[in-house]
Amino acid sequence: MHPDQLVMPYFVQAGRKVKTEINSMPGQFRYSPDTLLKEVEALQKSGVNSILLFGIPAHKDSTASEAWSSKGIVQQAVREIKKRFKDLLVMTDVCLCAYMDHGHCGVLNRAGEIENDLSLELLSRTALSHAEAGADLVAPSDMMDGRVKNIRGVLDQNGFQDISIMSYAAKYASAFYGPFRDAAHSAPASKGKIRVPKDRKTYQMDFANLREAMKEIAIDIKEGADIMMVKPALAYLDVIREARNRFDVPLAAYLVSGEYSMIKAAAAKGWVDEKAVVTEIMMGVVRAGANILITYHARDLAKWLQ
Repeated sequence: MHPDQLVMPYFVQAGRKVKTEINSMPGQFRYSPDTLLKEVEALQKSGVNSILLFGIPAHKDSTASEAWSSKGIVQQAVREIKKRFKDLLVMTDVCLCAYMDHGHCGVLNRAGEIENDLSLELLSRTALSHAEAGADLVAPSDMMDGRVKNIRGVLDQNGFQDISIMSYAAKYASAFYGPFRDAAHSAPASKGKIRVPKDRKTYQMDFANLREAMKEIAIDIKEGADIMMVKPALAYLDVIREARNRFDVPLAAYLVSGEYSMIKAAAAKGWVDEKAVVTEIMMGVVRAGANILITYHARDLAKWLQ
């Protein structure tokens, strides 16, 4: 392992001088762009040079308008970060859940069904707006069919052929996402007369299914993705290993909020040695085949590695 492999996720929201700790994720915060700049400076000094941004909008609606607005919070943060940190690799999460008033990753019809193709247009607009703001890489996490092809096409048509795509290709419908949904205020919620599904199992993957993950990865590579991701990581080491055996592309693994929070809770009780446990888990993920590690432990892990 090396700090160059690490990616630090951040939650960014509107305002100034905002740094609010996330109760379900000890040691993690919601930042306004100005306070995030200070955090990123410290991150670079630790040896980590890649970040992944998640936006928390001031307004939600049925078209996720703040996801693709040029004035959206992620777009604002990217512009500020790139002004100050020219050599920082800035990745942006491309999804609609935190921006939709119903909390799902795509457009819902009145029956509560995802409208896949309508969702693709909004996702592509979001990715383009991130590229225009200065993002180096976009990371679609919605699990809509055809999203990579559509995003690649829109980016290319607008002169962003060099912007990479990291696809959440094997994203499982996992119970480990709970703290993230608290952090990003993205849990599904009731919406008037629309029947809102309580979970995302109709478009995220069944955690019992390995073969489907390989199909999803193969499709996304064919559609133009540059990097594949498996999410979560710890309970899916076999998926990471199978993906590494089959595909010769960069492979990311996301150590998600629930995995992070369990370790922090046990360490706070004195039941485990946080440094030893995190290092062992991360090495297991690398051993399984991942060469990019997206983790909330990134800053601490970089210091421990050095």
